[in-house]
Amino acid sequence: MDERLAKPLQALPDWLTQPFLTVGQTQISAARLLALGIIIVLAWWVAKQAEHGLQHLADRLADENEPGSGAGAYAFSRVARYLIWVLATVIGLTWLGFDLTSLALLGGAIGVGLGIGLQGFFSNLLSGLVILFERSVKVGDFVDLQSGVMGRVSEISMRYTRITTNDSVDMFVPNSELTGGRVINWSYGHSFRRIHVPFGVAYGSDKEKVRAAGIAAAHTVEGTIFGPGRDPEVWLVAFGDSSLDFELIVWVSRNLMISPSRTQAKYLWALETELAARGLEIPFPQRDLHLKSGAIRIEGTESARSVQVKD
Repeated sequence: MDERLAKPLQALPDWLTQPFLTVGQTQISAARLLALGIIIVLAWWVAKQAEHGLQHLADRLADENEPGSGAGAYAFSRVARYLIWVLATVIGLTWLGFDLTSLALLGGAIGVGLGIGLQGFFSNLLSGLVILFERSVKVGDFVDLQSGVMGRVSEISMRYTRITTNDSVDMFVPNSELTGGRVINWSYGHSFRRIHVPFGVAYGSDKEKVRAAGIAAAHTVEGTIFGPGRDPEVWLVAFGDSSLDFELIVWVSRNLMISPSRTQAKYLWALETELAARGLEIPFPQRDLHLKSGAIRIEGTESARSVQVKD
């Protein structure tokens, strides 16, 4: 037994120091397990405090004009937390006299069973490390996943990524879904994007008035970006069954970009106001019946009626 542990263990009751299991050359007692548990708990606490300290430092050093500039520090703080866990556990086992070489045999025996039962866990763990180092998805990004989940990335953890929707609902998505499925990152490398807002007007409407209404509507929505190559446009995109189909093309800032449903509603509200102010009609589906000649006779009973046309 290590001399550093001899004196403290002598002061403990016999039932705590009495070995109840031997693995290789290592005698396992309740006192050893208790000391190991204390070391692991302290390691988790130190790792958590180190992560919070690094994240706080990253927030202070991050460039506020560049979204996601603290993502590298966030990834480093996460990886540092995992490393502290592992190193502290290994150091604790060694200091308490556990023979790690003898434990390797036991670990290999149960490793096969754990590997089969925890395939998903390790897949998500490795996927989380890939996400942190690759930085294709960062905390603060607005993403749209193949499964239909859409929102802001709030946390990238060891097993899952927490995505907060615009309705403040937290979705816990397995990390493997982000590395193995389709991911649309709306804010990757940019603080603005272009959106298309479809709308329609009645046939016979003045197209120039429609263009003017669309541009005027864009000016009323706060967050619309203007400038060379960024000015709002109105495109005629199709001849619909009941309408001329247009799209309002606008560049929007990050605040509008990360709330697509609200942004769409704002532009549609402004479009209806501007179209109505110019006397432009928003059509609705309708059908016309044309009769060339003849008389109409209506026949029927209480339960059914029919319309016949005679020439």
